[in-house]
Amino acid sequence: MPQTQTKLSARLKAYIRETGPLPVSEYMSLCLLDPKDGFYPTRDPLGSEGDFITAPEISQMFGEVLGLWVIQSWMDMGRPKRFTLAELGPGRGIMMADMLRSIALDADCMRAVRVYLIEASAALEAVQGQSLAQAAAPVTWVKSITDLADDPTLIIGNEFLDCLPIRQAVQMDPFAGKDGWQERLIGLNDTGQFRFQLNTAPLSPTLQAMLPSGHEDARKDELIELCPSVFQIMEQIKPLFTAHPGRALFIDYGPDSTEFGDSLQALKRHKKIGVFDLPGESDLTARVDFSACRHAARSIDLTASEIITQAEFLSKLGIEMRAVTLTRHKPDAKPKVLRQLHRLMDHDEMGQLFKALCISASGMAAPLGFRS
Repeated sequence: MPQTQTKLSARLKAYIRETGPLPVSEYMSLCLLDPKDGFYPTRDPLGSEGDFITAPEISQMFGEVLGLWVIQSWMDMGRPKRFTLAELGPGRGIMMADMLRSIALDADCMRAVRVYLIEASAALEAVQGQSLAQAAAPVTWVKSITDLADDPTLIIGNEFLDCLPIRQAVQMDPFAGKDGWQERLIGLNDTGQFRFQLNTAPLSPTLQAMLPSGHEDARKDELIELCPSVFQIMEQIKPLFTAHPGRALFIDYGPDSTEFGDSLQALKRHKKIGVFDLPGESDLTARVDFSACRHAARSIDLTASEIITQAEFLSKLGIEMRAVTLTRHKPDAKPKVLRQLHRLMDHDEMGQLFKALCISASGMAAPLGFRS
């Protein structure tokens, strides 16, 4: 099937002709974040009219129970008189608005919270400003975790990790061990179309060091995905959590242990398309290797929780009870609330596919919702 030419694809092809094949991570970064023609800087991709829909867009209950998690975590940090609540990739700001509504149940916590939104898209930043115009807490926009205030910090990333750029490698010689892995790149074929190709050299030592546990079991031609950005995020979190108590909560789709296989996908109007079909005009994501995330945290002495399903996590936060309360106040809304709950919790919907992982400063108690 012919690949559709976009403004960005023409520039990418010229770049490849000039510099050579690109790592998958660079292709993803340019498609998603190019300031002129990238996906996120140029549009609001969320909701039923966008390209994908996230849990906070499905139901207010999701953000509301996370707000309760914030209150308990604030207590676990010693009830500081000032703390940072940062959201990575905050979408339209709906989840933060829902969280703040629950946080307001504890007046002391509400007075202490300072909201930071870590956002790369100017288009989404404008939408977030509208969603949080009446927020009862100060809201600041920053570009990176390194821009956060030096305070006790809670970080939440819902469906953030799946958008981080990945590198891909293929095992071409299992008997060579780590040296048998070769990086999968994106180049051009004879007709100028995007294609995957292998770097003939072995994987670099830096990427070899990121190979997760279990890579030794790969057979010939099996593919593995690596996410250097996860290691960078943990390195950015480390000084915050060394100076003060803090937690980072991640919820996303992916397995709880490393799996082989190509999970890179493109979404346009809620439908999957080819990853080369509409560069800059479709969302690119890959499943999250939660086991690798936990390893990245533990390798620098951060505390990482067990990996649990979204269904288990939300249930322990009391989402079913919240659904009961909502239907008591608005009986006519019961069918809608139950549909929302089903979408968030059912085995065949988001309940099992999505996982939760919490990274904490050393010495903190087990976080609410996770097994002790």
